[in-house]
Amino acid sequence: DAREQATDKFGQGDVGILDQQPSKPLDYYDVLWAWMWLNLTLMAGYGLNLLLVDAGVTLPKFVSCLFAGIVIHHIVLAVVGDQRLKSWSGASQGLSLISDICLGMFLTMALMGLQLWQLSGALMFILCALTLQILLTVAYTYFVVFRLMGRDYEACVIASGFGGIALGSTATAIVNMSTVTQKYGAAHQAFLIVPLVCGFFIDLVNAVIISMFSGL
Repeated sequence: DAREQATDKFGQGDVGILDQQPSKPLDYYDVLWAWMWLNLTLMAGYGLNLLLVDAGVTLPKFVSCLFAGIVIHHIVLAVVGDQRLKSWSGASQGLSLISDICLGMFLTMALMGLQLWQLSGALMFILCALTLQILLTVAYTYFVVFRLMGRDYEACVIASGFGGIALGSTATAIVNMSTVTQKYGAAHQAFLIVPLVCGFFIDLVNAVIISMFSGL
């Protein structure tokens, strides 16, 4: 099943680790290692973003950091090897801890900033629109996204991410995918595709669409 396939393919200590899979205790060295790799990725991504700006290309900074992380991962993989990299499970666990904390703080701060009482006059309209949006999102996710993505486990995780971005934001999509992968196993392709599409390609498409409608 999905649990066994994910465990055999990716091993232990991965982002999206199975919740019933045994792992070594997390210590502060693991968190420090994760912080080091995270800071290296952020610095490389920021430098890449500056180069792109000088070249006349404007992208969100997190997209540059995402590319930098991909490059650093493959460089480390080529230098130390796949088996050696899998043995560094502590750093991945530390990164998962940092990711959960940061994502939880972001969602908490976003929810605390909501002022729902200001929407009392349009409450019925909002409820109707939200209900319709949920129904359309569920139908489109199942009948279009899941089927086009291959009808497999990766497609399930991508579909959960699409539901998050359709009803919320990129952060919501990551939460949905993390919830699925923590229960059923890692899905690397989904965690690469969804952030790129939600954070990069959507911005490009929105810029074109907004420009088109602004010219009408």
